[in-house]
Amino acid sequence: MSASSPSAPSRRRQPWWWLVIACALVVPVLLFAYVAGWMTPDRLTPARFVDQFQHGGVHPGFRRNHAKGMCVSGYFQSNGAASRYSTASVFATDARTPVIGRFAVPGPNPVASDAAGPVRSLALRFTPEDGQQWRTAMNNSPVFVVATPAGFLARMIAHQPDPATGKPDPARIAAFRAAHPETRAFLAWAKATRPSSSWATQTYRSLDAFEFVDAEGHQHPVRWRMQSETPAPINDEGSGNDGLATDLQQRLAQGPLRWRLIVTLAQPGDPTDDATRAWPEDRPEVDAGTLVLTRAESQSEGPCRDINYDPTVLPNGIRISNDPLLPARSAVYALSHLRRTSEEAHVPGYPAVQPSATPQEHTP
Repeated sequence: MSASSPSAPSRRRQPWWWLVIACALVVPVLLFAYVAGWMTPDRLTPARFVDQFQHGGVHPGFRRNHAKGMCVSGYFQSNGAASRYSTASVFATDARTPVIGRFAVPGPNPVASDAAGPVRSLALRFTPEDGQQWRTAMNNSPVFVVATPAGFLARMIAHQPDPATGKPDPARIAAFRAAHPETRAFLAWAKATRPSSSWATQTYRSLDAFEFVDAEGHQHPVRWRMQSETPAPINDEGSGNDGLATDLQQRLAQGPLRWRLIVTLAQPGDPTDDATRAWPEDRPEVDAGTLVLTRAESQSEGPCRDINYDPTVLPNGIRISNDPLLPARSAVYALSHLRRTSEEAHVPGYPAVQPSATPQEHTP
């Protein structure tokens, strides 16, 4: 061995080198723990929301909220009026875009009673020829119940049944409402609204604000609604436990169902970050075209089964606003979708529970 050859001790790692290796191993673990919420249990992680939904029961293979529903399909016929405000191809003049949708009621129970509450929902996926997609998830209420993700989680916790009684604690609900006065508009609507006997007669609203972007790059804050062309009965007696599905099938057996897509344009000062506040009724509106639904199928076998109706999946020409609910909804929907599709792959005979429904179709 020559005098210049390194000796055995000099080949050993210096202390600083071991510190670098340790950091390389520990730092990613700590970052993962932080993102997952393990280091800060009060963080608003998607898992906290989905786990809270599961306090109402876990039904393998079903959505964690709005678990009870039916698939529908049809198309959207644009009249071109909205193309002035958005470059999205779905709004092009005479564009006819295929749509796969889903009607539903809230809650994690796929066999819940239709009469449990007045909220009805409609989710849609538009798939124009350019390969982009527009997904939207709407409710029939005029406003949302809370303004922030933290408020939504607090509401779920407040309404969680007490193990001793099996019912929510009225004092805890009262404390939540006192701390969240923004819920009053929704609660007033819910108290005054009888659960509808038909999905077809309801008007569905985006609630969250979005932005349309025109050909010059100008942004237009908007909300939209699908306004039903089907008249509601004068005295709606309610749907009972499972009347919504039956009603939908019977109506489609008679012909297509239609909604007008009405886009509301915000004016300066209208809130775009608070879904609990309605915009004034005198705001400009654009009739953008007609949604036509022609077919209904069971959600266990229909085309909506595996769709995640994430409202932040948008085409060019539509963007999310500064509403904090939108990114939270996207993250929670993604985790719910992951859990239910994973369960479906491991549960023999999926779905475990499913109301009977046979396809009903009408071709115009």
